[in-house]
Amino acid sequence: MATLMHEFQATYAFMERNANLVKRYLSWEVVWLAYSIANSLSVSYIGMGMEQLGGGNIDGRYLVLYLVIGTLVWRYLSLIFYWITDVIGMERWEGTIEYTLMAPVHRITHMAGQTIFAVIYSLIFSAIILAVTVVLFDIDLSTANLLGGTLMLIVGSLSFIGVGIMGSILPLLFPERGSQMTHVIIAVLLLVSGVYYPISVLPEFLQKLAIISPATYVLDGTRLALLEGTSTVDLWSYIWPTLILGLIAIPVGLKIFSLAERYAKRAGKLHRNG
Repeated sequence: MATLMHEFQATYAFMERNANLVKRYLSWEVVWLAYSIANSLSVSYIGMGMEQLGGGNIDGRYLVLYLVIGTLVWRYLSLIFYWITDVIGMERWEGTIEYTLMAPVHRITHMAGQTIFAVIYSLIFSAIILAVTVVLFDIDLSTANLLGGTLMLIVGSLSFIGVGIMGSILPLLFPERGSQMTHVIIAVLLLVSGVYYPISVLPEFLQKLAIISPATYVLDGTRLALLEGTSTVDLWSYIWPTLILGLIAIPVGLKIFSLAERYAKRAGKLHRNG
C-alpha cells in the first residue's frame, strides 16, 4: 500500500511540475492559445468561402461545422502528442534529464503523470477554442451528442498517448533534432486521417494507412456525435477500434521507450543541449 501511494505521489509530482511550467511561461501559453484560435477560425472560414465560390450551391454552414470539428479534434489529439513527445525535450531544457531518468521512479509512473496532465491540458485548451468558435459562427449544438463526442476524444487519447510515447524516443536518441523529427509522425497522421476532407478522396494506398490511424475513428465518431447527434451506443463501432489501437500502442510504446532509454544511458545521450 505504501509503495502504491508513493507511485501516486510521484505521478502527481510530474503533473504538478508541468502545471508549474505552464504558469512560468504563461505569456507563451496566451500567445499559443491566440495562435490556435486564429488558426482554427481561418480553417473554419474556408466553409463559408466555398459557399460563396460555389454560387450558393454549397451548404457553407455544414462545411463550417465539418471543418470546425476536424480542427478541434486534431488540435486536441496533436496537443496530447506534443506534450508527451516533449517529455524529453523539457527535461533537457530544464537540465533535469539525468536526474529524472536515473531517479528510482518507474517509467510508467513518469509517463502517467505526463499523459494525465496532457489530457487535462488539451481538454481545457480545446474547450476554450470551441467556445470562441461557437460564439463567432453562432453554432447550434442543441441536437449534438456532447457526451458522445467527449467520450470519443477521451478514448482517442489512449492511442495518441501510445503514439506519443513512441515518438518521444526521437528526442531521446537524437538530442539535436529529435524534437523536430516528431513532426513527421504527426504530419503523416494529419494526411491520412481525414481531418479536413473525407478519406475517400485519398489514393487507395493512403486509405489503407487511414485504417490504422486512430485519428480516423475519432474524427468520424466525433462528427457523427456532433453533426448528427448519433447516440453514444451507436458510436461503439468507432470506439472499439480506437480502444484496441490504444491498448496496443501504449504497451508497445513503453517497451520501445524502455529499450531506447537503456541505449541512451549506455551511449551517453542524457545531456542538456546548449
